[in-house]
Amino acid sequence: MSTSQHLLHIFSFALFFFMSRAAEKPHGLILPIRKNSTTLQYYTEVDMGTPLSNANVVIDLGGELLWFDCDGYNSSSYHLLRCNSSKCKAATTYECTDCNYPYSSDCSKNFCGVYPYNPLGNGFIEAGLALGEDIMSVSSTDGISYLLSVEARHFPFTCRSTRLGSILGSELSGGTKGMIGLSRARSALSSQLASAFKLPHKFALCLPNSSATGPGDIFIGGGPYYMLPYGDVSKELMTTPLILNPVNNSPTRVGESNVHSDEYFIGVKSIHVDRKHVSFKESLLSINKKGIGGTKLSTLAPYTILQTSIYKALVKDFVKAAASRKIKRVTSVAPFGACFSSKTIASSQTGPAVPVIHLQLQSKSMYFRIYGANSMVEVEKDVLCLGFVDGGSNPTTSVVLGGHQLENYLLEFDLASSKLGFSTSLLLRNTTCSHYRLF
Repeated sequence: MSTSQHLLHIFSFALFFFMSRAAEKPHGLILPIRKNSTTLQYYTEVDMGTPLSNANVVIDLGGELLWFDCDGYNSSSYHLLRCNSSKCKAATTYECTDCNYPYSSDCSKNFCGVYPYNPLGNGFIEAGLALGEDIMSVSSTDGISYLLSVEARHFPFTCRSTRLGSILGSELSGGTKGMIGLSRARSALSSQLASAFKLPHKFALCLPNSSATGPGDIFIGGGPYYMLPYGDVSKELMTTPLILNPVNNSPTRVGESNVHSDEYFIGVKSIHVDRKHVSFKESLLSINKKGIGGTKLSTLAPYTILQTSIYKALVKDFVKAAASRKIKRVTSVAPFGACFSSKTIASSQTGPAVPVIHLQLQSKSMYFRIYGANSMVEVEKDVLCLGFVDGGSNPTTSVVLGGHQLENYLLEFDLASSKLGFSTSLLLRNTTCSHYRLF
């Protein structure tokens, strides 16, 4: 056998092996995450329909549906969902109404109408949009790299042509056309794809920062999660319970009773700066009978939002700890309350060498540690600010952990066991959320 024939044989075998693995039930699924450096929103790309049409959509960790502007979307495999369908009933707000989907020839009075909500604009898109289903194409993964695409043939979503009136606002990132939800809801992305491919009911997020050289990822179906050059991050995840807020204060369910929140809450018991306890009314960290208080995770809040008394106490103690390190404070830059000269701050493996913020979780020995790369924000040349904002004295949620504080951590949401798995900062492992791929 000649050398060229031998190489061709090896290549053919490798291609056959690769395609055979991809054709099997996928180990997991994966979608890229990118960050808009202007709006600070995280978004992914979805591929839908026949022929495939792609759309960039903003990621809403607490959202329940995929919705987007469907101008130019004309799929032969699209189907309306009826009111008696299980996918219609999985949507939290629906009704039987007349069809206004612009491309359907099968409109009747018993289609499933839903009420998509845009939390960025704090309002409903429109009442009674048709809930339909179509093919979604998504990449499979073995935990090490991207593999071939697979198809979820009946993925529920809703859209509306802007020719019938604007549904989007300036709140969305440039180039994005809608939003996709990752909440506990049965209609959310993770639940639908896990059910379609009979995968474990869990997903993970790895959010990139604005300067990342590559995207982060949404993983669906569980680990392993290999980050180069470190290895499998899933082996070192710490876990804490996901707390169910018994009251949903979202506008999508106002007026309904005995309905819990589909957002993700964790039990933060106290806050420390350089291991020194921050003093405030810690009952604010608990969720009361009206669903007020507690700590939730958000991909829509660019920075962590704190109830006023918590915010003031944290800023006071951080400024004091920074002064002990001879870090010079400078004039504050809105919306931040404490800013510093970066010329007086050393660099470290985890970003600016500033006081570390510790969130004590339900176990007294377990902390979510926020280092300089996640606590500080560069607002102008030579000025770094503490990246937390004042949420007012009476917010619905006392602590909203925002995207900046979650970047370059691997977060695994196990919905079957209701636990959050989280890594330390990947910077401590000489890697980031952008170092997953092997091509």
